[in-house]
Amino acid sequence: MSFVENRNNREINESDKPSRKKPMYPVNERLRQYLKLNGREVKLPVTYNNLLNYTWSTPIKDKNDRDTLWERTSYDSREWEYIREGLVKIYAVLKTEGDFSFVNHLDVARIEYCTFGNSHPFRIRIVNKFNDNYDHYYIKRADASRIYGLELEHILSPNRITFFTCDNTLVEEHIPGVPGDYFVNHLMNDPTTNKIRLAKEFVKFNERCFVRLLGDMRSYNFVVDITPDIEDYQYRIRAIDFDQQSYEGRKNLYLPQFFKENYPYVQLCLSHLNKESIAQYQAEERTLITFRLASSRYRIKELTDVMSTDIISTPDKIGQLKEELNQYFQTNIFNKCQSMGQVVKRHLKQTLQKNLIQIQKNFGKTND
Repeated sequence: MSFVENRNNREINESDKPSRKKPMYPVNERLRQYLKLNGREVKLPVTYNNLLNYTWSTPIKDKNDRDTLWERTSYDSREWEYIREGLVKIYAVLKTEGDFSFVNHLDVARIEYCTFGNSHPFRIRIVNKFNDNYDHYYIKRADASRIYGLELEHILSPNRITFFTCDNTLVEEHIPGVPGDYFVNHLMNDPTTNKIRLAKEFVKFNERCFVRLLGDMRSYNFVVDITPDIEDYQYRIRAIDFDQQSYEGRKNLYLPQFFKENYPYVQLCLSHLNKESIAQYQAEERTLITFRLASSRYRIKELTDVMSTDIISTPDKIGQLKEELNQYFQTNIFNKCQSMGQVVKRHLKQTLQKNLIQIQKNFGKTND
């Protein structure tokens, strides 16, 4: 996908806007078995429904007195000790695989509830009582789309993701980084920002999202992770919202370059990279994704087989995406797909087939 295609398309078309409200899709039995077999299903001491029983909440404002859409919750004293103890144990499950020998010096500093978005998450702040250092994690309603998105991120991206499910509850680790919209407004034009390296990373991030069909990657749905390197900085853009994993029907919604919120990143790419460099970085990213797919071929096949039989979108959106992908690749191969999961599986093969052939030639047969 060329960045030149939307050089002047700052405002996304009305039909290209993500759905205002995506339905929550339940975790079916096949997905549940997959999660159990791969260590994702864990018995948790506190569930999402327990956290809904707060007595009152207070809106949280930012330093400019603007509503953050987060609320700080409070609980009845009779339930608080049970919830506090359970949340500390969940943190131990996330960080130390259930080793509870450290929980005595950990405590829950606060619980925050977000009224925005599909998953209505709770953000839990855990604090070390010895040094006041804190960390966060999230408890959300389990949504099949999001779980597929998290698993695909874990398998195909350069980032490992820690999350667990328990019935209708999803627990996710916090993904650190500078929010993409904040980075645009406060750091992009900082003298220390290496704009060429940042542009390169946005090209690679754009490619990752398209290959695995992760949608709605507007700037507030990803973070920029900055790592000091020899004489300079390296950047990695990481998705933090996976609700729109292969749900939408519009192809462009799976390409971050087409969102008006990401226009500064696109301009950065067009200003600092020529088309040959962009093509090089896209090829590099597809090669890396292919190596990850090949090394986890049995797990990715198991996941996409489950996904192919699941309902995670509507017939209209599936039909629209099949048509647009057929047109984009100048093929009719997507007509065979009967579900969104099958579209994802076919799209992985379609976008990575040249790389898969090359790997098979160099290293032997991997998988079909």
